[in-house]
Amino acid sequence: MSILIQSVLVNGKVSDIRIRDTYIEMIAPTLSPEDGEEILDGRDKAAVPGFVNAHTHAAMTLFRGFADDMELKPWLEKKIWPAEATLTEEDVYIGTRLACLEMIRTGTTLFNDMYWHLPGAVKAVESMGIRAVLSAVFIDLFDAEKRRKQIEENLHYLSEFENHSPLVRIALAPHAIYTVSQESLEWIRDVAESRNLLIHIHLSETRQEVDDCLKAHGVRPVEYLARIGLLSDRLFAAHCNWLNESEMDLLVEHGVHLVHNPVSNLKLAVGKQIFPYRALSRRGASILLGTDGCSSNNNLDMLETAKFAALYQKWQSGDPTILPAGETLRLLTVNGYQAFRVGSGKLAPGEPADLVLIDLNDPQNVPLYNLDSNLIYSINGGAVDTTLCNGKILMKEKHVPDEDTIIAEAHRVAKKFAEMG
Repeated sequence: MSILIQSVLVNGKVSDIRIRDTYIEMIAPTLSPEDGEEILDGRDKAAVPGFVNAHTHAAMTLFRGFADDMELKPWLEKKIWPAEATLTEEDVYIGTRLACLEMIRTGTTLFNDMYWHLPGAVKAVESMGIRAVLSAVFIDLFDAEKRRKQIEENLHYLSEFENHSPLVRIALAPHAIYTVSQESLEWIRDVAESRNLLIHIHLSETRQEVDDCLKAHGVRPVEYLARIGLLSDRLFAAHCNWLNESEMDLLVEHGVHLVHNPVSNLKLAVGKQIFPYRALSRRGASILLGTDGCSSNNNLDMLETAKFAALYQKWQSGDPTILPAGETLRLLTVNGYQAFRVGSGKLAPGEPADLVLIDLNDPQNVPLYNLDSNLIYSINGGAVDTTLCNGKILMKEKHVPDEDTIIAEAHRVAKKFAEMG
């Protein structure tokens, strides 16, 4: 199977792109169509790598707008956790399908997810054709019986889904240090090392998390994870807002991947300090971007998230030159693909055929002096015309197959949450 994208702006030049099976085979000024080859018209479009959402809870699309304008603790304890307790595997399947639809429409081709009812998420991702790192959220609340059940469940999921699909990679996801015991964190560490699994955790999201860790363990959160050997280049740590200098050094020394979630952190007001980008980037940290879940964002548009990231860092630092457009774009492409070990995140022969076509005639994209600047500051995911992942067309000319059914199912499921008030 091959696809030919003709006359598209790619890497600064108008060229043709040939995709063979799952990879980019060739980029050249002009390529002759082959018999049976699918042709995509790239005129007035730009090809860029698909975007990476490095931290989200996909099925929380079902909670979009469900509990807004609340403080974090009551938001979780009074609204989100009670609603999540009623979720079924079918609900998660439907919510994750809705999330995949939104991500495909806005140009995301790879996302890193932790949530409940993992089989529903796996089924949804495979039906939509997007890439995902999926994990069952691990919470034991320091209870030995809960720990036993969580370990049993995760081993079952690994047995069932590890190497199940070329698009789905199973990871381990301890929720946070305040919901997972040290015994469980050590078990996760050992299993991840023995099976070369990625680990996905929330870390240093709030000042209270830091204060509670100091009180319980005598050290800060990053130091606590270092003490039990959980820091490594397998670890993806979401938020990382409240870090001191020595913690930043530890994270970079161990190659931990740090995920900045600017929209969620601003909306939930986690504190005046949100992700010390300048200090981390100067150290050479691996930095990615994420949306978090739709209950705290309220969308999965990575271009919007990238704009928030760039603008927040400029405002916080008082320096308009920090996190310029090209650097921001790398956070959601190159950095993401390399961290998740899926190619280089660049459009070149031999790279995975994960790419999106951007409409250059979208009003927000006109005029076009600098594509990177327009991507980060001007447009949003609505300017994505076509999305390809793993060599397959997931959206063409803004149409995703079966999207009406996906939306109707989500409306149906959301009714039960509306009744919860």
